[in-house]
Amino acid sequence: MTATRVLVLNSGSSSVKYQLLDMASPSPATTLNRAAAPHSDDHGSRLACGIVERIGEPGGVADHAAALKQVADELSAQGLGLDSPELAAVGHRVVHGGTRFTEPTLITDEVVAEIEKLVPLAPLHNPANVIGIKVARELRPDLPQVAVFDTAFHSTMPEAAARYAIDRATADRHGVRRYGFHGTSHAYVSRATAALLGKEPSEVNVIVLHLGNGASASAVRGGVCVDTSMGLTPLEGLVMGTRSGDIDPAVIFHLARVGGLDVDEIDTLLNKRSGLVGLCGDNDMREIGRRMAEGDADAQLAFDIYIHRLRKYVGAYTAVLGRVDAIAFTAGVGENSAAVREAALEGLEPLGIEIDAVRNAVRGNVARLVSTGTSRVAVAVVPTDEELEIAQQAYSLVRP
Repeated sequence: MTATRVLVLNSGSSSVKYQLLDMASPSPATTLNRAAAPHSDDHGSRLACGIVERIGEPGGVADHAAALKQVADELSAQGLGLDSPELAAVGHRVVHGGTRFTEPTLITDEVVAEIEKLVPLAPLHNPANVIGIKVARELRPDLPQVAVFDTAFHSTMPEAAARYAIDRATADRHGVRRYGFHGTSHAYVSRATAALLGKEPSEVNVIVLHLGNGASASAVRGGVCVDTSMGLTPLEGLVMGTRSGDIDPAVIFHLARVGGLDVDEIDTLLNKRSGLVGLCGDNDMREIGRRMAEGDADAQLAFDIYIHRLRKYVGAYTAVLGRVDAIAFTAGVGENSAAVREAALEGLEPLGIEIDAVRNAVRGNVARLVSTGTSRVAVAVVPTDEELEIAQQAYSLVRP
């Protein structure tokens, strides 16, 4: 029996998300071209999924070992146990790979140690990712385990895009450069957009707009990322649910010197009390839309600032790419907010971008075009599938 199943684990600080996928039906190559319905259940790939929450909290399981045991029990109850000979690998989402990890990587003791060295670059994420890896290796020490890194897709950025204009020796000593995040989503969506257009990824230039509570943009030339909005951390770039995005660095000095805030307070301010929630008290775009309809000025301003930043990146990445074949919206806001898509692209007809109001208003969970038939640049809504992307990358590394 050929093992064709991959268990994908996303181990967070207080939760473990999992999906079990069968890579034989359809084959990974076929799945990459399934842009018409990347979330549908009729493709036979997704066998099980779930989440264990509140790890280490009252009412939850004690620790990640208990969480992974619960995952194993839930799968066994469905006849899909971790002891199945059909299981080919476990694919782990790891947020930060630094400059060391730019491809899916077979996990060894040395790899785990290297991921732990990157904790200072992702102190909220990499420790939890490592715990999940260690527990899964204990449960199935005989099984190949693969790390797939959020930063890897962006490792192709040229130095002109990846470096900050600060003293090079200092930057190199402390690993200060632009890494980018949401890479598995940007990789998946850029390929699915090409497939939607009936072309190979190498033939298409795409601006991907991953708009969720966290938000990022990327410029993808011929399947290769050449720029992205997030940087050393996920704080840089677009206005997000609770993060400020781009900001004058001197704001930090000002808040410390004049406001008396310490480093931790400023960190909390910019990451948790800024963005949409800092501007209007809400980070749910649906609630912001409802408030705007009632004439709420704070909600309207928050929306306008969000859209202004988004349009700046669309314009900037149009200049970076030179030729844009498609703009793809994905993630919670990108997939579901017709108002955001319309406002972000309104008035950009001189750039060859024409959005169709009727198509844009239609809701759905399949990849689709929302541009006019005469638009020089295709505008697409493409549901992301990061777990499928991780499974494909892991399986490509271990399949016979």
